[in-house]
Amino acid sequence: MKRYSDPLENPELKRLQLFIYLTPVVGFFPALWTLYRGKGDRRAQTASRLAVTLGLIWVGSQILLVTGVKSFQPLEFSLLLTSSLLTSSYFLVTFWLMVRLWKRQSLKVPGVSHLGDRLP
Repeated sequence: MKRYSDPLENPELKRLQLFIYLTPVVGFFPALWTLYRGKGDRRAQTASRLAVTLGLIWVGSQILLVTGVKSFQPLEFSLLLTSSLLTSSYFLVTFWLMVRLWKRQSLKVPGVSHLGDRLP
């Protein structure tokens, strides 16, 4: 077994860190912290941007849908259904990204990855 001087130099720990970033809702905060500090390798920065972008899209959409439910009573059922589909999709996409990470494939989501690359 190879010894590392810094515990975070271990590639398996770095991979575990990427899994944490992709955890729905909870992973948003460590990913945001990684982006704020500007540290981490390229793969960690990419995963952080993707996790933050997905989280912000989900939260923003939820806010808009809840506001719509409060404002438009006739559309309440359809907006709540859309909200639940959006949340399910968010969790499925993050799970799909975790599976891709486990298979050591690239973490790209069409449209969202391109949007995440524009984050500062």
